[in-house]
Amino acid sequence: MTTTLRPPPVTAQTPAAPVRHRPAARRRSTPLTIAMLAALAYFLLPLCWLLIASTKSTQDLFDSFGLWFSHAPQLLTNIQATFTQDDGVFVHWLLNTVLYAVVSALGAALLAAAAGYGFAKFRFRGDRFAFNLVLGAIMVPATALAIPTYLLFAKAGLVNTPWAVILPSLVNPFGLYLMRVYAADAVPDSLLEAARIDGAGEARIFFRIALRLLAPGLVTVLLFTLVATWNNYFLPLIMLNDPNLYPITVGLSSWAAQAQNGGAGASSDMLPLVVTGSLLSIVPLVIAFLVLQRYWQSGLAAGSVKQ
Repeated sequence: MTTTLRPPPVTAQTPAAPVRHRPAARRRSTPLTIAMLAALAYFLLPLCWLLIASTKSTQDLFDSFGLWFSHAPQLLTNIQATFTQDDGVFVHWLLNTVLYAVVSALGAALLAAAAGYGFAKFRFRGDRFAFNLVLGAIMVPATALAIPTYLLFAKAGLVNTPWAVILPSLVNPFGLYLMRVYAADAVPDSLLEAARIDGAGEARIFFRIALRLLAPGLVTVLLFTLVATWNNYFLPLIMLNDPNLYPITVGLSSWAAQAQNGGAGASSDMLPLVVTGSLLSIVPLVIAFLVLQRYWQSGLAAGSVKQ
């Protein structure tokens, strides 16, 4: 007698075989591809020109094609000349820029995190009105506040000091708005209540618990402030008179003015130094973005998906 083996019936205890779904076919859009390539060229072509121009002499900058190297590249020579010009003043400008940008970025990120956390997790009289003021401040251009800020700092005796650049950079309305949106979802209210029941104070809760959960948004604000302060030109221009306090933006602008107007200390080889100095000035920003990209990418998505 032959026994036929039958598969066991599918019951609640026997899981059914998983259903495999075929991946959806990716849609391709020719106009969107063209638009993305145009945007990519818009952002990369200036960087390519800057890199290529940094390898040229003054004559090659005017005689050769802008997007191709000359017959005798001299990148290392231009870099050495940039660091040695005017007794190495470029190094002072670079260190000043690092000081202004790092201190401003850390301070602005911490203040934005504290204020955003307060708006998101505490209720007080006039909180909506105060937050609406912050939203209104985002629309005010920084250049419109430069002259009033100069007059205020002149009364306080802070003009021509590093504080004249650092203190205004600590105020970041967009960073506060971003941290408020991020803190509303990233910091659970139940976790805060549990910490309060355990006897933790509000300052300890913020620095030991909330600040760790706000790390992606904090890094995003830090990077935005770092880039804004690093590239700031108008505020240091009106606040600083001592060349030893200049950041890179104002320092390179003074070199460019000397090369164009033939001022004191100008020479025919200063234009390549301006171009090479511009290339060197963006290297720290590129490194910062590459190192912290996983944090600021997640921070940019703050509030876009509701749990």
